[in-house]
Amino acid sequence: MDSGHMSALHAKHAGIDQRLRSESSRPLPDTSLVATLKKQKLAIKQEIQNLSH
Repeated sequence: MDSGHMSALHAKHAGIDQRLRSESSRPLPDTSLVATLKKQKLAIKQEIQNLSH
């Protein structure tokens, strides 16, 4: 397992999480962007889990 790749995935996951929180806190969040970000975040989480096993 490449720890650099794992670190990059964790950083990307955190960045998406930040964008998701930022967008969700707006008065009129872009629901399609929120849905897209959630899908990206889930895909990264699954990849992290797959690499961990």
